Amino acid sequence: MCINQSKSSAATSIGAPTEKRPVFPDGDASLPYNAWLKDFDLKAFTNDIKALGKTLEKNQGPADVAHLNKIVMWSNLFALVGLATMGSFEGLARAVPVVCLSTWTFSRWTMIAHHTCHGGYDKVHPNKGRWNRFKFAVGGLWNRLCDWFDWMMPEAWNIEHNNRHHYCLSEMDDPDLVENNLESIRKLNLSLPTKYIIVFINMLTWKWAYYAPNTYKELKLAGMRRRGEKIPAHVNPTDALTIRVLLSGESYFYSLWEFISVVVGPYLLIHFFLMPLPLLLVEKYVEAEQYSMYMCAVKSLFLAELLTNVHAFVAIVTNHAGDDMYRFRNGCKPYSGSFFLRQVLASVDFSYGTDAVDFFHGWLNYQVEHHLWPNLSMLSYQRSAPLVRAICEKHGVPYVKQNVFYRVHKTVEIMVGTKSMRWLPVKYEEEYLKIDMEMEREKHGDGQKFFAQ
Repeated sequence: MCINQSKSSAATSIGAPTEKRPVFPDGDASLPYNAWLKDFDLKAFTNDIKALGKTLEKNQGPADVAHLNKIVMWSNLFALVGLATMGSFEGLARAVPVVCLSTWTFSRWTMIAHHTCHGGYDKVHPNKGRWNRFKFAVGGLWNRLCDWFDWMMPEAWNIEHNNRHHYCLSEMDDPDLVENNLESIRKLNLSLPTKYIIVFINMLTWKWAYYAPNTYKELKLAGMRRRGEKIPAHVNPTDALTIRVLLSGESYFYSLWEFISVVVGPYLLIHFFLMPLPLLLVEKYVEAEQYSMYMCAVKSLFLAELLTNVHAFVAIVTNHAGDDMYRFRNGCKPYSGSFFLRQVLASVDFSYGTDAVDFFHGWLNYQVEHHLWPNLSMLSYQRSAPLVRAICEKHGVPYVKQNVFYRVHKTVEIMVGTKSMRWLPVKYEEEYLKIDMEMEREKHGDGQKFFAQ
């Protein structure tokens, strides 16, 4: 967990020499968009959010499992159509297998794996041996292949996303902080059109070029923390580890060969080249030109890969970026008042309300609700969104819900450096951390002991 950690303290937590603490902006409480802070009651807001969370969890049951099964069925139907047509549809008709295969990959990750790996079905699904956060897709290549096969290693993603991102949201220790990860592009002395081209290339390749290597780095870091190992002072554990770093030989945590052989190699080989092999037999049966159907399928799979990267970028990278999203300096206790407030201030919802709309958003259109309670089901987020919005309106907390494509625009502004994110004024950040302590004293009788855990 990220408890009161800055960028420098993240290094010391795994035994690195102490670095100078970064200097963060104080934030201007007098700005119009911060006016709501003056009369905000953190305790009342926290109590309302906690009460709703308990109600939502209590009401989960068979309906949530049935809903998951429905989403799995939709995903499988896209897979079936894509696999059945990828070897024969060419020209404009190739759009059918490309879209279907892309959506299959997208949905398997963003909805099925995402919420299962968070524990959204741990307490309600009858099949505890599979639909459980400690079982799904982890434990070896076979489980990965059966449950969620993608560029990222599931164990690595569970560390990077479920732990580091969710409990360090918009802090320097957040591995998915767009403004920090794209700092090099933001500062490049290049024209805006050139930066836009760079961003577009990232959209097409980000899953294997950024996300797979960076999640694996977080898995390595977690192991180092457990073993109490030190890292050199010149290695910053909060810096993104990308394919560029691996190719340059600058990676401290693992080699390019290890990344290929353990993380991305199995997916590259099996998904793109072995999976279409049965089409070689089909070619003989229908007397088609040798390798014609196989190569047609390979092309469709690679085109689908480009499309699913863009689809995932639009739905995922935009969740916490924009000049209306807040950043924070220090960590806070999970499920404290500061924690709940930050999930709202640093997250954005998209259009929502029906299964069809939510499916094509990857259920990532409920980002506020998901970050408030990461371990609920997809159906619970759908139920909770109007209620969360009402609580935010009641307490004057900014609740951002906008079209996903408009959020792409705001995210790209952050990536190229034409806009910057907000900072929660330091006096309020510190005040809310003190209120967290007071609330824990009231609940446990010893807030200092609680926060030291």
